[in-house]
Amino acid sequence: MLDPAHSFARRRLALLILFLSFPLRAHAAQAPDAAVAGFTAGSYRSPSGEAMAYRLFAPPDYDTAKKYSIVLWLHGAAGRGADNFSQLAGGNSAGSHFWTTPENQAKYHAFVLAPQVDATKGWARPHTNTPPVAIRLALEILDSIEKQYSIDRAREYVVGQSMGGEGLWAALSVAPERFAAAIALCGYGDAYMIPRVAKVPVWIFQGEEDPLVPVTRAREWVAELRKAGGAPKYTEYPSIGHDVWDVAFGEPGLAAWLFSHQSGRIDSQPVP
Repeated sequence: MLDPAHSFARRRLALLILFLSFPLRAHAAQAPDAAVAGFTAGSYRSPSGEAMAYRLFAPPDYDTAKKYSIVLWLHGAAGRGADNFSQLAGGNSAGSHFWTTPENQAKYHAFVLAPQVDATKGWARPHTNTPPVAIRLALEILDSIEKQYSIDRAREYVVGQSMGGEGLWAALSVAPERFAAAIALCGYGDAYMIPRVAKVPVWIFQGEEDPLVPVTRAREWVAELRKAGGAPKYTEYPSIGHDVWDVAFGEPGLAAWLFSHQSGRIDSQPVP
């Protein structure tokens, strides 16, 4: 069973401190133009005045007569800021650029949307039964991209790591029918989310030696999802710590698994 609410809240506060103090990876080894190659910069302002920067990758062969899938990328804590760059660089490079490789684009022709959280905020905190502001803004940006481009609403996916992994579960909880499938790396949600998210196909990755998110938490979360009728795919790496993304995005069949799913939303048609 998951911990009682008060105990669970204390654990999550402790994790927050660890997440926010986790050392940021230097970006010096990755030139800015390489990190954002193919991604167009954008800025969104909500009707209530909140702002969020984002980057958008459009398939090189984009054709308005066809429908395209889209991956919403939720970066980890090192991607926070106001530079509209860090969410694609350093430790966030593998998760954001995996989908834009020539090989994957040739097969799946996917858009990639990468919003950026402000340096003082997180994707899914505080955890409440109301949508976290950052997740609401990310979904509103996704709404706007749907209106600007020919997006297949049955083939929308969300991928997140660490802090972004927490955001992923918040996004699924807020909009459980929206995403066809998801990939979560070392980030988990709250007990109240379980009934809302259990049925969404999710591939979960966890390092056995993660110092920030204990492997016991991952196993507990997977068990609760299965108990609620879900069937999450779970991969646990021995001798790997928090940086599970260093190996997860090299997992054979990862892209094929994600794009094999479609939701029940309208406007579905085969991959162009």
